[in-house]
Amino acid sequence: MKAPAKSSGSSSPAASIPEVDGGHGPPTDPGRKPGDRQGLDLFALLAEYDHEQVSVYYDPSTDYRGIIAIHSTVLGPALGGTRFWHYESDAEALIDSLRLARGMTYKAAVAGLNLGGGKSVIIGDNRTTRREALFRAHGRHVESLKGRYITAEDVGTSTADMEYIKAETNYVTGLIGKSGDPSPVTAYGVYRGIKACARYRYGSDGLSGKHVALQGCGSVGYHLAKLLYAEGASITCTDIDPQRVKRVVEECGAQAVATNDIYDVRADVFAPCALGAVINDTTLSRLRVEIVAGAANNQLAEDRHGDLLEQRQITYAPDYVINGGGLINVNAELHGWAPERARSKAGEIYDTILRVFEIAREEGIPSYRAADRLAEQRIAAIAKVRRNFV
Repeated sequence: MKAPAKSSGSSSPAASIPEVDGGHGPPTDPGRKPGDRQGLDLFALLAEYDHEQVSVYYDPSTDYRGIIAIHSTVLGPALGGTRFWHYESDAEALIDSLRLARGMTYKAAVAGLNLGGGKSVIIGDNRTTRREALFRAHGRHVESLKGRYITAEDVGTSTADMEYIKAETNYVTGLIGKSGDPSPVTAYGVYRGIKACARYRYGSDGLSGKHVALQGCGSVGYHLAKLLYAEGASITCTDIDPQRVKRVVEECGAQAVATNDIYDVRADVFAPCALGAVINDTTLSRLRVEIVAGAANNQLAEDRHGDLLEQRQITYAPDYVINGGGLINVNAELHGWAPERARSKAGEIYDTILRVFEIAREEGIPSYRAADRLAEQRIAAIAKVRRNFV
């Protein structure tokens, strides 16, 4: 979805937009080489990723270096977590924030939520114990955008960090004692998505007697296994943590295999619920399933792997559609929904997946492209309404 690209200047006089370039940072940063500038074209990146705004903030007192990317606010305020990571360069951090923010726009759109997409990154060592001042600086950065962006927990951050942010702004979710663990809601959405895939593939959404190869037995994988087992599906599972595997085996009657052997399991469904990029040149030819549907993010190593799944006639549930339950859970916190309402909304992923397959069939395109099309249609429709009415 093309959006007019605009950018804010830095939110702090201590940093300017030209500072966001490859490998150049404050002299105190041991991870940077002074004077190593790679010539980042900021505005070209904004145009390429179709973003509305990027805000850069540097606080010398805490050595806070943060970037907030707002991709779209057409549907509502931009929501996206704060990622704390030691990036190799400022350019890498910027590109990561732009890519992740755009993904959040599409995820919220297909989930039917009145939210846009954004993301923030903090550049540094997420193992630091000196967190309060750092995250309060981040909170002030978020507050400076006056509600255009709402943050949450992400890689390298915790609910405790969100509490520090809350001291400076109300535009934060994932607080202690609020929406709680999103895993059950996420798993329920994935479960409903698998049922939709079964209906599309077999004409019935019943999973009794179906065989699911489950990759990842963490929080989401465990709750998904419980739902599948309750409906009578058989499960073969794997995880890097033997204790997680043991729990699924004992409670769900699953069979365990080595981590690399999960791709060779003959099953009806492959459910990746761990790492991303698991559909790649090495694994794709080994799959012996008819459906790929799971909770992992960024399951396709490259877009072309979605094309290859289509060529192999494997039904693929686009990851950001089927795993939208986590975002729905955050939205429930924002609007004070009861847990039952969040679960019901996650259940609507069933109909969304079927709509994606309908678009794919009508237009003769792979399902991952059809998901993008569905998101873009909703964003364009609401943008038109906003242009027509004051």
